Amino acid sequence: MDGLERLRGICLSLPETTERLSHGEPTWFVRDKKTFVMFADQHHDDRTGFWCAAPEGAQEALIAADPEHFFRPPYVGHRGWLGVYLDVDGVDWDQLEDIVEDAYRQVAPKILIARLDQD
Repeated sequence: MDGLERLRGICLSLPETTERLSHGEPTWFVRDKKTFVMFADQHHDDRTGFWCAAPEGAQEALIAADPEHFFRPPYVGHRGWLGVYLDVDGVDWDQLEDIVEDAYRQVAPKILIARLDQD
């Protein structure tokens, strides 16, 4: 399974998540309104990865700890969003599941977060 398909599966497993193209890339939304993850296939560079909402301080900490796997994305990086490379060796999919869930929690309403916590 390629990176996009794995990412899609993680995103769509979260409550009331939808997918549609935005800026030419697959993008995932909570309740079809708020973006929490955007796929980036050579979008502004020659790399493949995704951009996602992140808790305060996560972007800086992850990039400092592992710049081979994480980056500050254009346009949304100044708001704390995190960029994650998928075209590197050693992608930790368990960690990426946690990162995507954190992104979801940044934009989802409390009722959906409570639903997520029940599962």
